[in-house]
Amino acid sequence: MELVLKQLGELLLGSVPTAILLLLLFGVYTFVVHRPLQRILAERRSKTEGAAEEARAGISAAEARAAEYDQRLREARQAIYQRQEAKRIEAQQHRAQKTAEARSAAQGQIAQAKAQIESDKIAAQGVLQGESARLASEVIRTVLQPAGVRPQIGGQ
Repeated sequence: MELVLKQLGELLLGSVPTAILLLLLFGVYTFVVHRPLQRILAERRSKTEGAAEEARAGISAAEARAAEYDQRLREARQAIYQRQEAKRIEAQQHRAQKTAEARSAAQGQIAQAKAQIESDKIAAQGVLQGESARLASEVIRTVLQPAGVRPQIGGQ
């Protein structure tokens, strides 16, 4: 058993330089590779997060501009609709005025035509009464005359 312990002691004594070299290598790795690598990764992460924040801010600004644009567009459309409605009302009033003027002129012409027709009717009635009286007297004269002598109609 002593031999095993002695060999074990020698192995431990022989492994001390390896352990020291391993610790030294770990320290060098930590200072030369691991810490700079952690610093670079942290810097990259901060830049990435910063870029992401900047992108989010840009997106928010773009959404705000889009909302403002939409609002302006709605206001412009509303103004256009109001102007169109005002023009439509104005045109409707103008049309109503012209219709009233045309109706008034037509009624005036109708009244004038009725008056003309009435005067033509009265004149025609007068002519017809005079003609009917003349024809009646001619018929009476023709009927009352002796049978042998007949006057010509239209020539008294």
